[in-house]
Amino acid sequence: MNVSADTFSAIADVSADFVLPAASQLDDSALLETQRTLAEIRRRVDACSASIAGEIARRSTPDLGYEGLAQRLGARTPEKLVQQVTGTSARDAQTLVRAGVMMSTPADAPSFEPWLRQVASAVSAGTLSLDRADAIRAGLGKPDDDITVDDLVGAAQLLLREAPSLSVEDLAARARDLRNQLDLDGVQDREKKMRDERQFRLSRRADGSTRFSGVAPPEEAAILEAALDAVSAPRRGGPRFVDPEGVEREQQLRDDDRTNEQLAFDAFIELIRLGMKADTGAILGSRKPGVHVYVTEADLRAGSGLGYIAGQSTAVSIATVERLACETGIVTALFDSAGQPLDVGRNERLFTYRQRIAMEMRDGGCRFPMCDRPASWTEAHHLLEWSRGGKTDIKDGILLCRHHHMLVHNNGWRVIRRGSDYFVVPPPSVDPQQRPIPAPSRSPIRAG
Repeated sequence: MNVSADTFSAIADVSADFVLPAASQLDDSALLETQRTLAEIRRRVDACSASIAGEIARRSTPDLGYEGLAQRLGARTPEKLVQQVTGTSARDAQTLVRAGVMMSTPADAPSFEPWLRQVASAVSAGTLSLDRADAIRAGLGKPDDDITVDDLVGAAQLLLREAPSLSVEDLAARARDLRNQLDLDGVQDREKKMRDERQFRLSRRADGSTRFSGVAPPEEAAILEAALDAVSAPRRGGPRFVDPEGVEREQQLRDDDRTNEQLAFDAFIELIRLGMKADTGAILGSRKPGVHVYVTEADLRAGSGLGYIAGQSTAVSIATVERLACETGIVTALFDSAGQPLDVGRNERLFTYRQRIAMEMRDGGCRFPMCDRPASWTEAHHLLEWSRGGKTDIKDGILLCRHHHMLVHNNGWRVIRRGSDYFVVPPPSVDPQQRPIPAPSRSPIRAG
């Protein structure tokens, strides 16, 4: 998809003049027709956005290193840069980039996938959504010793014909089924691939809570589902109990005012908590996970005010602080009037464990602008390198994730401090005027 200057102008005009339809004033027929029309417009806009994302990816290929577009601007990947620019979720940004690469890869490129040519054309034409295209791509996979390109071309054509009558989920299942029919002997290999793609992710929501998301292969999914069934089955239409203990358990569940989802969450967390207590180092290693709670001495003594859990942006009550303190104990750290943890000096090159805790309290994670890496993923950076006389003082150190730490050391970026405020200074190749960019703390105790 080629985007001309006129197209950009038209997009800008539509964006400026767009007015939300008065949905409540539409009759049923007009309401549904408007929804269909908007869906078509969205498919076309998404196709345009994917095309741009594909070009961002092309200008950010790994072989370009820190000279690539994404890393030059401080983003680890093109997907991360697209996410920052568009304000979408990480998943949506990944989908945009995948679709854009599929649409823009030339036919003579080694990475060209001819079985997806018609899929890409349907996306460009606005007749196939990005989610449906992604479902076809993921379900069909790639050619191998038993599946030819022609096999996949035929399967993709069939899926395109069936796509309008299938939901995204059903289309994905249909694509997987076609792949299995083409290669029954490869089912075991695809099982391994699904297992290799297992994942568990945490993402922060706007209200400060955290969303769990993950991908489980069938075997592990069955374990999860069985555990959840055991927790809430009597309330979800499961088999009724006949023994006295089972009947009592069923009644307790029915009387419990928690929702099924809350029951499942509480059981999941309790299983993890019990596992942490019982672990002998086989799973979690020698470093036991802990929870750091930040609170001022004045608030703790007064029994009122706010506390904060490390890595979380939402305040907790002093009552919660006191409860956690009973379980984990208290590590103290002194701060000066400007909010800086007290210095230790130049005797040691590396920041000590207690200094790290204090920096985590102050910084809350990587302080590079727009970075979301938590404190546990960061490295301590000396503003003035130790070899040049820099001190291992907390005020002259800052937490950066490994990517941004390397960016500072290898690509001309700098970190400076003005009083208690920190800034990153881009190299002339990014900003000829080298204007400092604020690097605000993500710690809720400083923000509060």
